[in-house]
Amino acid sequence: MPFASVIDPKAMIGRAPERLTIEERSRLAGMMIALAVYDPKTLPMRRIEAIGGTAEECMRQIAQRGLDPRGFEYQQLSRPY
Repeated sequence: MPFASVIDPKAMIGRAPERLTIEERSRLAGMMIALAVYDPKTLPMRRIEAIGGTAEECMRQIAQRGLDPRGFEYQQLSRPY
């Protein structure tokens, strides 16, 4: 079985979306990610905070960590090219 034939989306949490490899991005295309909303007071790092099939799934993951889902933006990952 080749590397990354199965990617655990949870392993992507904490990584910057632009740092995903082409293979990771291809396999995760269509998934939703949560990123902290930009605020000049906090300057959050652009890191994946949750990943799932829907924005609602990401919101549940954020809430389970005791964070407010309203403080995040939700984006769908696209293919790398």
